[in-house]
Amino acid sequence: MRRDSRLSGVLHVLLHMAEQGGPVTSEVLATAMDTNPVVIRRIMAGLREQGYVRSEKGHGGGWTLACDLSEVTLRDVYTALGCPSLLAIGNRTEAPGCLVEQAVNATLSQAFHDAEALLLSRLGEVTLAMLSADFHDRLAARGGSHDLEDAHAS
Repeated sequence: MRRDSRLSGVLHVLLHMAEQGGPVTSEVLATAMDTNPVVIRRIMAGLREQGYVRSEKGHGGGWTLACDLSEVTLRDVYTALGCPSLLAIGNRTEAPGCLVEQAVNATLSQAFHDAEALLLSRLGEVTLAMLSADFHDRLAARGGSHDLEDAHAS
C-alpha cells in the first residue's frame, strides 16, 4: 500500500505560508511540495472550506492563512483532508470463513483501532503554533533566515 503523505505535505505548506507576508501562489506552493499546482488547489480547497485558508484571484493573489495557528490542531487539518487512512496495514480478508483467520482479524482489528485512536488523540494535542515554534527554534539554531522559494530551489 502506498503511503499517503498529504497531511505531512499540507502541514509543510501551512507553516511556509505562516512565514510569508502575503499571498502565496499555487505554483510556489507546488514547488515546495514537489507536485503540480492543480494538486495544491485541490488540497487547499478542503482547507478553505474549513476556514483555515483563503484564496485571492488575480495579479498579486494566492493563498493566505485565515486561522489562528494556536487554534488549529494537526487533527483538524487531518479531518479537513478527508480523514485519509492512518495505517498502511490491514487484515488479509474482511470476512474470512476460517476460524483461525477470524481470531487473527479480531485481534488485529482491535489493535488497529487502538493505534488509530491513540494517533488521533496525539494529533489533537499538537497545534500549528507548536509546529511553528519548533521551526523557529530550528531556524534560530541554524542562524539562518527563511525564504520559501530559496528553501525549495532545485
